[in-house]
Amino acid sequence: MHVHGYLWTGEKAVFDKESVRRPPPSIAPAPTSPDEVRQRYREAVTAWRTTDVPPIETALWLLKPAKLVQGTWDEPKEAAEWLGKRLAEYAPRFASRHDQDATRLTALVLSTADRLAQGGDVSLGFYLRGALFLSTALVTCSRNRARPEPSCPLG
Repeated sequence: MHVHGYLWTGEKAVFDKESVRRPPPSIAPAPTSPDEVRQRYREAVTAWRTTDVPPIETALWLLKPAKLVQGTWDEPKEAAEWLGKRLAEYAPRFASRHDQDATRLTALVLSTADRLAQGGDVSLGFYLRGALFLSTALVTCSRNRARPEPSCPLG
């Protein structure tokens, strides 16, 4: 097992748009479907795999292009350390003082290492000042527990 790290910052309105965060359905909508259903399907087919916007389900990062992987680690502790560095880097920009608390951030990093060691994924999101959002994810690869079918994007 190894772990891939992902990071995204962008407009919260983009993050909230589910059509770019959900994979396309396996069956196209019928021609008689409402326009918004057909439009969502077209958007999902054209943009979902290539967009860097976080998927609605953490394990689905494994279906995204390998170029979106920010780092790969064999040890959960190393992946958690990467997360800790990213949180420390962005903490001054967090919109909430509660989210900036160093003790809380340390606890998140420690629990991340434990969760990864058990084969789980970790996804965290924070509002940044302005209308921005930070999304981080650590995804176990080589048989993801939540989604065993996707192959590893880097192997």
